[in-house]
Amino acid sequence: MKNAFFLLLAVLTMCITSFDTVDHPGYTIGDKVLQFKLRNIDGSLIGLSDYTESKGVILIFTCNHCPFSVAYEDRIIALHQKFAAQGYPVMAINSNDPVAYPADSYENMIERAQEKKFPFVYLWDETQAIAKAFGALKTPHVYILKKKKKDFHVEYIGAIDDNSNEPE
Repeated sequence: MKNAFFLLLAVLTMCITSFDTVDHPGYTIGDKVLQFKLRNIDGSLIGLSDYTESKGVILIFTCNHCPFSVAYEDRIIALHQKFAAQGYPVMAINSNDPVAYPADSYENMIERAQEKKFPFVYLWDETQAIAKAFGALKTPHVYILKKKKKDFHVEYIGAIDDNSNEPE
């Protein structure tokens, strides 16, 4: 009897702890995206509200140190060059902690953007609040946002493509 009680208690504990208790795991397809402003590499504050004339935004969480992000830089530039004219500019966001990853400091973001001649904004999510709101887990992590009236909604979440080793 005692063993049955402990077995039942163990099963109940496993069931209770298996529930996802994350308050906000990130946006999902169709979600309305909250407005935000982050510092661009030119020092200005940029957010979705600055894209009033756009149909949407290709938002990419990226950084300077990740080999996958570096491998995709030329493709991200090409994405911006192709789709900005169609109303979907790239908005790149670096949310890495510069203490943990010194190559991802704001100063190094400026240097990298100048070196690669990024034609898109490159924003610093200093507190990681925006990355957490989106649920960004890796770099590069892509969110295609479509504007509906004056709000932006998530249309796609995922990767740029399925091969980081080959050019576009």
